[in-house]
Amino acid sequence: MRNSIISSTGSYLPKNIVNNEDFTQFPQDSLVRIAEKTGVLSRRIASEDQCTSDLGVQAARACLDKIGFPVEKIDGIIVSTSSPDRIQPPTASRVQAGLEAHQAFAFDINSVCSGSTYGISLADSMIKSGNFNNILFVAAEMYSRILNPKDFSTLPYFGDGSGAILFQAGNSSQGVIHSCLGTDGSMCEVVGVHGCGSMTPHIKIADPKLAWLKMNGRAVLEFALRRGTEIVERVAKEAGVSLDKIDCFILHQANINIIKGIAENLGLPMEKFFVNLHQYGNTASASVIIALDEAISNKVVKKGDLVLTAAFGGGLSYGANLIRI
Repeated sequence: MRNSIISSTGSYLPKNIVNNEDFTQFPQDSLVRIAEKTGVLSRRIASEDQCTSDLGVQAARACLDKIGFPVEKIDGIIVSTSSPDRIQPPTASRVQAGLEAHQAFAFDINSVCSGSTYGISLADSMIKSGNFNNILFVAAEMYSRILNPKDFSTLPYFGDGSGAILFQAGNSSQGVIHSCLGTDGSMCEVVGVHGCGSMTPHIKIADPKLAWLKMNGRAVLEFALRRGTEIVERVAKEAGVSLDKIDCFILHQANINIIKGIAENLGLPMEKFFVNLHQYGNTASASVIIALDEAISNKVVKKGDLVLTAAFGGGLSYGANLIRI
């Protein structure tokens, strides 16, 4: 049976570390709430001369260099981002150019924080179709450019970063076993950037705040707890796998209380959930891929392990993948 096997992973985090106490524009007594509400202690912020595609190229190179995989063998590059270099052309085009993978097609997807699970499912489907053998999936986000520096409800919780996965066709039992995806478009206004698109063209924006990310944190929290629990249960059930047989759960790294809540809803110990959000904050669609790379690199996840990835975010969207590493 033709499977899409994860041959390598990689990640890139900007060097600049911003700790909670560095947000001097907010009252010092309020900063303790950042850790209490989300578990975030620090995050990485890209330098002024970097853009989203630069982060993507770095993660992709780390992924390919890890196994010495030649760029000329890449059939296609999928880039998940909700903070692109520009509205157009696709950020993936710049990643392709940066890698000098001139033979590879390249395109973007955007399902905000759920983009990790959507991209995994898409790469898996393309390989299982038989039309492609080597797909590079990159998730790259630079939310520091779309956050209002005075908005306490968004600024402290996000960070910049990127991750990459190389999928290759194979016939072993490894690979993506099953994926589930979902969207509740009736809640599309809950989180997003409301300016600069066709609904509110840039030239008509009177209020520059329309270019900032806005979020109803309570609504997102409730959605994530409900849909996150549902999608984890669904992907395992449809794959015919008991939750207690899964070695590691890697959820979107948005909020420690969401992860704890989903673990409790599922009746699973937190020890089974990989967490690194305290270091990097919410890196949107890159968070699951960065966490997967760290879990593999640190041997928390080993070859043959069964891993479940799940995410939830703008759209509002949600998704999950069951993978044999």
